[in-house]
Amino acid sequence: MSIRQQLHTILERSNRGDPVGRCIEFSLVVLISLNVICVILETVDSIYARFAVHFQAIEIISVAVFTVEYLARLWCSAENAPGGSALGERIRYACSPLAIIDLLAIAPFYLSFFLAFDLRFLRVLRLLRIFKLTRYSSAMTMLLDVFRQEASAFFAGFFILMVLLILTASGAYLVEQGAQPEKFGSIPDAMWWATATLTTVGYGDVTPITPLGKFFGACVTVIGIGMAALPAGILASGLADQLRRKREQLTEQYRQALEDGVIDAEEEKELEELRKTLGLSKLLADEVLANMAAHGPSARLRHCPQCGADLSRHH
Repeated sequence: MSIRQQLHTILERSNRGDPVGRCIEFSLVVLISLNVICVILETVDSIYARFAVHFQAIEIISVAVFTVEYLARLWCSAENAPGGSALGERIRYACSPLAIIDLLAIAPFYLSFFLAFDLRFLRVLRLLRIFKLTRYSSAMTMLLDVFRQEASAFFAGFFILMVLLILTASGAYLVEQGAQPEKFGSIPDAMWWATATLTTVGYGDVTPITPLGKFFGACVTVIGIGMAALPAGILASGLADQLRRKREQLTEQYRQALEDGVIDAEEEKELEELRKTLGLSKLLADEVLANMAAHGPSARLRHCPQCGADLSRHH
Protein backbone atom coordinates (compact mmCIF):
# COMPACT_ATOMS: atom_id res chain seq x y z
CA MET A 1 0.00 0.00 0.00
CA SER A 2 1.40 3.40 -1.02
CA ILE A 3 1.80 6.36 1.33
CA ARG A 4 -1.12 8.12 -0.34
CA GLN A 5 -3.35 5.08 0.11
CA GLN A 6 -2.35 4.76 3.77
CA LEU A 7 -3.02 8.45 4.36
CA HIS A 8 -6.40 8.19 2.65
CA THR A 9 -7.33 5.23 4.85
CA ILE A 10 -6.30 7.12 8.01
CA LEU A 11 -7.96 10.46 7.20
CA GLU A 12 -11.16 9.08 5.72
CA ARG A 13 -11.39 6.32 8.34
CA SER A 14 -11.88 3.62 5.71
CA ASN A 15 -10.79 1.23 8.46
CA ARG A 16 -12.58 2.50 11.55
CA GLY A 17 -10.69 0.04 13.71
CA ASP A 18 -7.36 1.70 12.89
CA PRO A 19 -5.95 3.18 16.14
CA VAL A 20 -3.93 5.83 14.27
CA GLY A 21 -7.00 7.09 12.43
CA ARG A 22 -9.00 7.08 15.66
CA CYS A 23 -6.29 9.06 17.45
CA ILE A 24 -6.05 11.65 14.65
CA GLU A 25 -9.83 12.04 14.55
CA PHE A 26 -10.02 12.53 18.32
CA SER A 27 -7.16 15.05 18.25
CA LEU A 28 -8.83 17.09 15.49
CA VAL A 29 -12.15 17.11 17.33
CA VAL A 30 -10.41 18.35 20.50
CA LEU A 31 -8.52 21.03 18.53
CA ILE A 32 -11.69 22.24 16.78
CA SER A 33 -13.55 22.41 20.10
CA LEU A 34 -10.63 24.29 21.68
CA ASN A 35 -10.71 26.81 18.81
CA VAL A 36 -14.41 27.46 19.26
CA ILE A 37 -13.92 28.00 23.01
CA CYS A 38 -11.03 30.38 22.37
CA VAL A 39 -13.02 32.43 19.86
CA ILE A 40 -15.84 32.78 22.40
CA LEU A 41 -13.48 33.76 25.24
CA GLU A 42 -11.60 36.25 23.06
CA THR A 43 -14.72 38.40 22.86
CA VAL A 44 -14.35 39.07 26.60
CA ASP A 45 -11.89 41.98 26.65
CA SER A 46 -10.53 41.25 30.14
CA ILE A 47 -9.76 37.61 29.26
CA TYR A 48 -8.28 38.49 25.87
CA ALA A 49 -6.00 41.15 27.37
CA ARG A 50 -4.65 38.65 29.89
CA PHE A 51 -4.20 35.64 27.61
CA ALA A 52 -3.66 37.28 24.19
CA VAL A 53 -0.31 35.54 23.69
CA HIS A 54 -1.81 32.15 24.47
CA PHE A 55 -4.74 32.74 22.11
CA GLN A 56 -2.34 33.75 19.34
CA ALA A 57 -0.21 30.64 19.88
CA ILE A 58 -3.27 28.39 19.73
CA GLU A 59 -4.38 30.15 16.55
CA ILE A 60 -1.03 29.67 14.80
CA ILE A 61 -0.79 26.01 15.81
CA SER A 62 -4.40 25.38 14.79
CA VAL A 63 -4.01 27.01 11.38
CA ALA A 64 -0.84 24.99 10.78
CA VAL A 65 -2.60 21.73 11.66
CA PHE A 66 -5.74 22.55 9.67
CA THR A 67 -3.64 23.58 6.66
CA VAL A 68 -1.70 20.32 6.71
CA GLU A 69 -4.97 18.42 7.09
CA TYR A 70 -6.57 20.24 4.16
CA LEU A 71 -3.60 19.71 1.86
CA ALA A 72 -3.30 16.06 2.91
CA ARG A 73 -6.98 15.42 2.21
CA LEU A 74 -6.70 17.20 -1.12
CA TRP A 75 -3.64 15.15 -2.09
CA CYS A 76 -5.02 11.77 -1.13
CA SER A 77 -8.52 12.49 -2.51
CA ALA A 78 -7.24 10.95 -5.76
CA GLU A 79 -7.75 7.59 -4.02
CA ASN A 80 -11.53 8.15 -4.10
CA ALA A 81 -11.39 6.83 -7.68
CA PRO A 82 -8.01 5.12 -8.16
CA GLY A 83 -8.64 4.37 -11.82
CA GLY A 84 -9.69 7.91 -12.73
CA SER A 85 -7.95 11.23 -13.16
CA ALA A 86 -6.13 12.36 -10.01
CA LEU A 87 -6.54 16.03 -10.94
CA GLY A 88 -10.23 15.57 -11.64
CA GLU A 89 -10.82 13.87 -8.29
CA ARG A 90 -8.93 16.61 -6.46
CA ILE A 91 -10.98 19.32 -8.15
CA ARG A 92 -14.16 17.40 -7.33
CA TYR A 93 -13.09 17.08 -3.71
CA ALA A 94 -12.11 20.77 -3.48
CA CYS A 95 -15.64 21.71 -4.57
CA SER A 96 -17.32 19.39 -2.04
CA PRO A 97 -19.07 20.96 0.99
CA LEU A 98 -16.67 19.47 3.56
CA ALA A 99 -13.60 20.66 1.64
CA ILE A 100 -15.06 24.16 1.35
CA ILE A 101 -15.65 24.17 5.11
CA ASP A 102 -12.03 23.11 5.68
CA LEU A 103 -10.85 25.92 3.40
CA LEU A 104 -13.02 28.54 5.10
CA ALA A 105 -11.59 27.44 8.46
CA ILE A 106 -8.09 28.61 7.47
CA ALA A 107 -8.77 31.26 4.82
CA PRO A 108 -9.32 34.22 7.23
CA PHE A 109 -5.87 33.75 8.75
CA TYR A 110 -4.09 33.92 5.39
CA LEU A 111 -6.33 36.67 4.02
CA SER A 112 -5.41 38.88 6.98
CA PHE A 113 -1.90 39.19 5.50
CA PHE A 114 -3.26 40.70 2.28
CA LEU A 115 -6.49 42.42 3.31
CA ALA A 116 -7.30 44.77 6.17
CA PHE A 117 -9.64 42.85 8.44
CA ASP A 118 -11.39 44.17 11.50
CA LEU A 119 -10.16 42.00 14.37
CA ARG A 120 -13.67 41.36 15.66
CA PHE A 121 -14.83 40.33 12.21
CA LEU A 122 -11.88 37.96 11.91
CA ARG A 123 -12.75 36.34 15.23
CA VAL A 124 -16.31 35.69 14.14
CA LEU A 125 -15.12 34.16 10.85
CA ARG A 126 -13.02 31.71 12.84
CA LEU A 127 -16.24 30.36 14.35
CA LEU A 128 -16.77 28.69 10.97
CA ARG A 129 -14.39 26.02 12.26
CA ILE A 130 -17.23 24.57 14.29
CA PHE A 131 -18.63 23.23 11.00
CA LYS A 132 -15.54 21.03 10.70
CA LEU A 133 -17.17 18.89 13.39
CA THR A 134 -19.71 17.88 10.74
CA ARG A 135 -17.15 15.44 9.37
CA TYR A 136 -16.99 13.61 12.71
CA SER A 137 -20.64 13.85 13.80
CA SER A 138 -23.09 11.27 12.49
CA ALA A 139 -25.97 13.46 13.74
CA MET A 140 -24.79 16.46 11.69
CA THR A 141 -24.19 14.22 8.68
CA MET A 142 -27.72 12.86 8.95
CA LEU A 143 -29.10 16.40 9.25
CA LEU A 144 -27.23 17.50 6.11
CA ASP A 145 -28.53 14.43 4.28
CA VAL A 146 -32.07 15.40 5.25
CA PHE A 147 -31.57 18.95 3.93
CA ARG A 148 -30.13 17.54 0.70
CA GLN A 149 -32.92 15.01 0.14
CA GLU A 150 -35.76 17.31 1.20
CA ALA A 151 -34.39 20.38 -0.60
CA SER A 152 -37.39 20.64 -2.92
CA ALA A 153 -39.84 20.43 -0.01
CA PHE A 154 -37.92 23.06 1.95
CA PHE A 155 -37.82 25.31 -1.12
CA ALA A 156 -41.58 24.96 -1.60
CA GLY A 157 -42.22 25.77 2.06
CA PHE A 158 -40.01 28.85 2.06
CA PHE A 159 -41.46 30.00 -1.28
CA ILE A 160 -44.95 29.92 0.21
CA LEU A 161 -43.63 31.77 3.26
CA MET A 162 -42.12 34.49 1.04
CA VAL A 163 -45.41 34.92 -0.83
CA LEU A 164 -47.28 35.23 2.46
CA LEU A 165 -44.67 37.69 3.72
CA ILE A 166 -45.21 40.00 0.74
CA LEU A 167 -49.01 39.75 0.94
CA THR A 168 -48.98 40.31 4.71
CA ALA A 169 -46.69 43.34 4.48
CA SER A 170 -48.86 44.76 1.70
CA GLY A 171 -52.04 44.26 3.75
CA ALA A 172 -50.51 45.84 6.85
CA TYR A 173 -49.36 48.80 4.76
CA LEU A 174 -52.87 49.36 3.39
CA VAL A 175 -54.68 49.25 6.74
CA GLU A 176 -52.07 50.92 8.99
CA GLN A 177 -50.25 53.50 6.90
CA GLY A 178 -52.64 56.28 7.86
CA ALA A 179 -52.47 55.60 11.59
CA GLN A 180 -48.74 54.77 11.83
CA PRO A 181 -46.88 56.31 8.88
CA GLU A 182 -43.53 56.01 10.69
CA LYS A 183 -43.92 52.23 11.14
CA PHE A 184 -46.10 51.21 8.21
CA GLY A 185 -45.27 54.02 5.79
CA SER A 186 -44.14 51.62 3.08
CA ILE A 187 -44.28 47.93 2.26
CA PRO A 188 -40.57 47.42 3.12
CA ASP A 189 -41.22 49.06 6.52
CA ALA A 190 -44.16 46.74 7.11
CA MET A 191 -42.08 43.67 6.25
CA TRP A 192 -40.40 43.70 9.67
CA TRP A 193 -43.76 43.38 11.38
CA ALA A 194 -44.87 40.75 8.84
CA THR A 195 -41.70 38.69 9.36
CA ALA A 196 -41.93 38.83 13.17
CA THR A 197 -45.63 37.96 13.10
CA LEU A 198 -45.42 35.11 10.59
CA THR A 199 -42.45 33.41 12.25
CA THR A 200 -43.30 34.15 15.90
CA VAL A 201 -46.12 35.96 17.72
CA GLY A 202 -44.44 39.34 17.23
CA TYR A 203 -41.99 41.33 19.33
CA GLY A 204 -44.30 44.14 20.39
CA ASP A 205 -42.15 46.94 18.98
CA VAL A 206 -44.42 47.32 15.94
CA THR A 207 -48.12 46.48 16.34
CA PRO A 208 -51.34 47.43 14.53
CA ILE A 209 -53.51 49.94 16.42
CA THR A 210 -56.57 50.26 14.19
CA PRO A 211 -59.47 47.78 14.62
CA LEU A 212 -59.04 46.47 11.08
CA GLY A 213 -55.28 46.25 11.59
CA LYS A 214 -55.70 44.26 14.82
CA PHE A 215 -58.10 41.83 13.11
CA PHE A 216 -55.70 41.48 10.19
CA GLY A 217 -52.78 40.92 12.58
CA ALA A 218 -54.68 38.21 14.47
CA CYS A 219 -55.38 36.35 11.21
CA VAL A 220 -51.74 36.63 10.19
CA THR A 221 -50.61 35.27 13.58
CA VAL A 222 -52.83 32.20 13.24
CA ILE A 223 -51.59 31.58 9.69
CA GLY A 224 -47.99 32.14 10.81
CA ILE A 225 -48.19 29.44 13.47
CA GLY A 226 -49.06 26.88 10.80
CA MET A 227 -46.45 28.16 8.37
CA ALA A 228 -43.66 28.09 10.98
CA ALA A 229 -44.52 24.46 11.71
CA LEU A 230 -44.22 23.47 8.04
CA PRO A 231 -40.37 23.38 7.83
CA ALA A 232 -40.22 21.71 11.25
CA GLY A 233 -42.56 18.98 10.04
CA ILE A 234 -40.49 18.43 6.91
CA LEU A 235 -37.32 18.21 9.00
CA ALA A 236 -38.85 15.80 11.53
CA SER A 237 -40.22 13.59 8.77
CA GLY A 238 -36.87 13.58 6.99
CA LEU A 239 -34.96 12.66 10.14
CA ALA A 240 -37.37 9.83 10.89
CA ASP A 241 -36.98 8.55 7.34
CA GLN A 242 -33.17 8.72 7.61
CA LEU A 243 -33.24 6.76 10.87
CA ARG A 244 -35.51 4.14 9.30
CA ARG A 245 -33.15 3.75 6.34
CA LYS A 246 -30.13 3.37 8.61
CA ARG A 247 -31.94 0.76 10.68
CA GLU A 248 -32.91 -1.14 7.52
CA GLN A 249 -29.30 -1.01 6.35
CA LEU A 250 -28.08 -2.44 9.64
CA THR A 251 -30.81 -5.10 9.56
CA GLU A 252 -29.75 -6.14 6.06
CA GLN A 253 -26.14 -6.51 7.19
CA TYR A 254 -27.25 -8.64 10.13
CA ARG A 255 -29.34 -10.76 7.77
CA GLN A 256 -26.34 -11.37 5.52
CA ALA A 257 -24.12 -12.18 8.50
CA LEU A 258 -26.67 -14.71 9.78
CA GLU A 259 -26.98 -16.57 6.49
CA ASP A 260 -24.59 -19.25 7.73
CA GLY A 261 -26.30 -19.31 11.14
CA VAL A 262 -23.31 -17.88 13.02
CA ILE A 263 -21.91 -14.39 13.52
CA ASP A 264 -18.17 -14.87 13.95
CA ALA A 265 -15.74 -12.43 15.53
CA GLU A 266 -14.84 -10.75 12.22
CA GLU A 267 -18.48 -10.22 11.32
CA GLU A 268 -19.18 -8.86 14.79
CA LYS A 269 -16.38 -6.33 14.34
CA GLU A 270 -17.68 -5.25 10.94
CA LEU A 271 -21.22 -4.91 12.25
CA GLU A 272 -20.04 -2.82 15.19
CA GLU A 273 -18.09 -0.52 12.87
CA LEU A 274 -21.17 -0.17 10.67
CA ARG A 275 -23.28 0.69 13.70
CA LYS A 276 -20.86 3.46 14.69
CA THR A 277 -20.70 4.75 11.12
CA LEU A 278 -24.50 4.94 10.92
CA GLY A 279 -24.65 6.64 14.31
CA LEU A 280 -27.06 4.11 15.81
CA SER A 281 -27.13 3.31 19.51
CA LYS A 282 -25.92 0.00 20.90
CA LEU A 283 -29.37 -0.63 22.35
CA LEU A 284 -31.00 -0.23 18.94
CA ALA A 285 -28.45 -2.55 17.34
CA ASP A 286 -29.08 -5.17 20.05
CA GLU A 287 -32.82 -4.93 19.40
CA VAL A 288 -32.26 -5.46 15.68
CA LEU A 289 -30.00 -8.44 16.35
CA ALA A 290 -32.39 -9.98 18.87
CA ASN A 291 -35.28 -9.58 16.42
CA MET A 292 -33.25 -11.21 13.66
CA ALA A 293 -32.31 -14.08 15.93
CA ALA A 294 -35.90 -14.59 17.04
CA HIS A 295 -37.32 -14.67 13.52
CA GLY A 296 -34.51 -16.61 11.87
CA PRO A 297 -35.09 -20.33 12.47
CA SER A 298 -31.56 -21.25 11.43
CA ALA A 299 -29.87 -18.30 13.10
CA ARG A 300 -27.37 -19.15 15.78
CA LEU A 301 -25.49 -16.36 17.53
CA ARG A 302 -21.91 -16.60 18.74
CA HIS A 303 -22.60 -14.09 21.55
CA CYS A 304 -25.73 -13.12 23.48
CA PRO A 305 -26.98 -9.70 22.29
CA GLN A 306 -27.92 -8.72 25.85
CA CYS A 307 -25.09 -9.90 28.11
CA GLY A 308 -22.38 -10.69 25.57
CA ALA A 309 -21.89 -14.25 26.87
CA ASP A 310 -20.35 -16.82 24.50
CA LEU A 311 -23.20 -19.02 23.24
CA SER A 312 -21.13 -21.27 21.00
CA ARG A 313 -20.16 -23.56 23.85
CA HIS A 314 -23.84 -24.37 24.45
CA HIS A 315 -24.31 -25.81 20.95
